[in-house]
Amino acid sequence: MERDRDTEGRARNSRPRDELGRPLPRGAEGVPTMPDDLVVGPEEALEQAQRLLDEGRPFHAHEVLEAAWKAAPDGERELWRGLAQLAVGLTHARRGNADGAARLLDRAALRIAEYASDPPYRIDVPGLVNFVRSRSGGTPQLRS
Repeated sequence: MERDRDTEGRARNSRPRDELGRPLPRGAEGVPTMPDDLVVGPEEALEQAQRLLDEGRPFHAHEVLEAAWKAAPDGERELWRGLAQLAVGLTHARRGNADGAARLLDRAALRIAEYASDPPYRIDVPGLVNFVRSRSGGTPQLRS
């Protein structure tokens, strides 16, 4: 089967997705996702991601945080990567993949913790690291 491609030849999956980002059969009704070319600044990314996390949509929060990661300056890239991994870890947990969730959440905590001494954008680095390490469930709060 031939893969979906964008105008520049990069692989894209245009199949509809469920609320946890899993592909559905073509023609099925899915949940709207973020555009592949999403561009958001840090403040907007944090606001959108928190709203999506609060709504129980960690996959979609991941897409927003990934867009911020791709656009972040070098000194912040690993923070945004960690935030995106946090959201993907939550997605895996919701999908029932406990091992995958644990691995991603551990990597997220390590990346995010590197910014504890001077967290940008009021990101609650200690709170997020504690959230990940406690494995207590619930919804993380990105900002203090």
